[in-house]
Amino acid sequence: MLANEAKNIDEYIALYPKPVQELLEKVRVTIHKAAPDAVEAISYQIPTFKLNGNLVHFAAYKKHIGFYPGAGGIKAFQAELALYKSAKGSVQFPIDQALPYDIVEKIVKFRVKQNLEKPAAKSKTGK
Repeated sequence: MLANEAKNIDEYIALYPKPVQELLEKVRVTIHKAAPDAVEAISYQIPTFKLNGNLVHFAAYKKHIGFYPGAGGIKAFQAELALYKSAKGSVQFPIDQALPYDIVEKIVKFRVKQNLEKPAAKSKTGK
């Protein structure tokens, strides 16, 4: 199976070597801790947590774990993320360095607050 065929986060994580699996699982647990009401999904072919819309995504790559909290999550924690390669809505945590789970937790809590403050996402049918 390829990563883009994973039906859930367990299947996605199982596709990677044991050391990467451990990092992904710890990211997953950290997100759960910070957002206990969020629901797991696969969206954009990567692990996603949803709470009143997309909350955060994460993914494994050859040399890093990608974390995707959206532009607001990156901007709000710009100083803490300064050591890492980042873009408008993403940050890369090198897998050969300790992952900053404390920062991940802070960003997820920030995103929970953001998502709960916005109006409920409308269904695709418009209802």
